[in-house]
Amino acid sequence: MSDSKIWLSSPHMGDNEIAYVREAFETNWIAPVGPHLNRFEEELSKISQGHSVAALSSGTAAIHLALILLGVSNGDEVLCSSFTFSASANPIVYQGATPIFIDSEYDTWNMCPSTLRLAIESRLKEGKKPKAILVVHLYGMPAKMKEIREIANEFHIPIVEDAAEGLGAYYFDEPLGTLSDIGIFSFNGNKIITTSSGGAMLSSNDEYIQKAKFLSTQARDDAPHYQHSHIGYNYRLSNVCAAIGLGQLEVLAQRVEQRRENHSFYERELSQSDKIEFLHEPEGFYSNRWLTTILLTEFDSREKLRLALAKENIESRPLWKPMHMQPIFKDALMFGGSICEDLFQRGLCLPSGSNLAQADLKRIAKLILNNV
Repeated sequence: MSDSKIWLSSPHMGDNEIAYVREAFETNWIAPVGPHLNRFEEELSKISQGHSVAALSSGTAAIHLALILLGVSNGDEVLCSSFTFSASANPIVYQGATPIFIDSEYDTWNMCPSTLRLAIESRLKEGKKPKAILVVHLYGMPAKMKEIREIANEFHIPIVEDAAEGLGAYYFDEPLGTLSDIGIFSFNGNKIITTSSGGAMLSSNDEYIQKAKFLSTQARDDAPHYQHSHIGYNYRLSNVCAAIGLGQLEVLAQRVEQRRENHSFYERELSQSDKIEFLHEPEGFYSNRWLTTILLTEFDSREKLRLALAKENIESRPLWKPMHMQPIFKDALMFGGSICEDLFQRGLCLPSGSNLAQADLKRIAKLILNNV
């Protein structure tokens, strides 16, 4: 195994990140406030149709604050995509609330609108109205937001839009993260762009964002001394990390295009195998193709391929294990489940970084065709 490691999705720096970071050091803006943080929020707002933005320490923090702003508390229920990373569901439990998991559909792999309706109607019959809907745009593919919003509006339930994997993707020309009451982004090291760690909350409701900024800086009251009337959190993004983000935003469009080109390459090269399926974009959906994903005919085929790639120093990963299959959520209520379970059993994420060399892509494709 002499070939160099190929990562699933490694950070990809541009030309100006270090200059912005140096500027932050030279001007001594090292605290979790400062001009780079302000500019980063302004630039995020520009690409989010003017929504107000709070830059935070992580996407998880953004979801947690979103639930607080929507009044989710002990004993409440939140409807959540099951097919996702645990950071989508964990903040529900932080608030003492109960996640109710919803199955996927095969067109986008995201929350199924018909199953969502079934879940809401079922909970209403039990005298429990869900407090919020937490929908995820998985792997940068938009969910069916028209249908989901119609259902949410009908039952007067707010939506938190987990676009942690969806920055730079669009749903009928609307940026992901702007299609709900509150949207969230992640800038973790493996995302389309990164601030090392970090995230953001965005909303057309400026009061939500102002309160999020207040809560994320320990909820300090306006007083000359330290006075607190609310429980706060240390959730604000640092000015130095925001400086990295400024440089990363400058190359966002390029990074999305590079990942979409990776996906197109895989689809062209692997289409000769009838054992591999790809997730296609429905009309009006524009995925950032954060990760290229494939479905194989069965679980054994997926594991055989994953292990063959690992043997050659190539990182791949099964699709997200659904939340209702996780030990910590084994007793949670689940509506549906067969679709996301099938996707997990047969799906694999391929190396998708925007810094992948053409030789790396060819090496990966050859190995896949030799092992399916």
